[in-house]
Amino acid sequence: MLQASGGQRRVTAAARARQGLLVVGSFVLLLYAIEFLNTLLFHSLNGTFGLRPRSADGLLDILTFPLLHANLAHLASNTLPLIIFGFLVFLSGVRVFATALAASWLGSGAAVWLIGGYNVTVGASGLVFGLFAFLLVRGFVNRHWGQILLSVVLFLAYGGILFGVLPTVAGYVSWQAHLGGAAGGVAAALLLGRRRPRPAGEGG
Repeated sequence: MLQASGGQRRVTAAARARQGLLVVGSFVLLLYAIEFLNTLLFHSLNGTFGLRPRSADGLLDILTFPLLHANLAHLASNTLPLIIFGFLVFLSGVRVFATALAASWLGSGAAVWLIGGYNVTVGASGLVFGLFAFLLVRGFVNRHWGQILLSVVLFLAYGGILFGVLPTVAGYVSWQAHLGGAAGGVAAALLLGRRRPRPAGEGG
């Protein structure tokens, strides 16, 4: 029975890993398909569906702006971290992935809409920052040593990108999207953080 149970857990983990690769990979392929179409249209979609800060129409753009990019190089720079972070989050389950992605998406969009500059903003980098922040924080929220170790490894490998949440003079970099996405990722980690059950008979 124990061996069967352990085997079932291994099968479940392997199946979840395959599902994660499929879901995250499909999302990235969708981004490339959109970029291909956008290129054919001379990136006119950016002007229509990119996020315009503090405009009424811009509220709807929150739902679309991470799907668009300035050019292929812009999308390529987001691809690998999006796959890595998205896959690692997905290993914790569909609900966790959906919550972290949605919080990162909405946090990034809200920050750009509220405090963004005058340019139209596009790109999935806010999602990258949100998923990364989620992975960094969740282990400490859950008090899970394996997740904490993963966060340390990720910080050593990718921690330098966190400078992207700081205001920058480079107008083409939306630090607001990065900051809002990271805040959304932290919020998701806190929201999903599990409480340790109290021992029987412990009060107050």
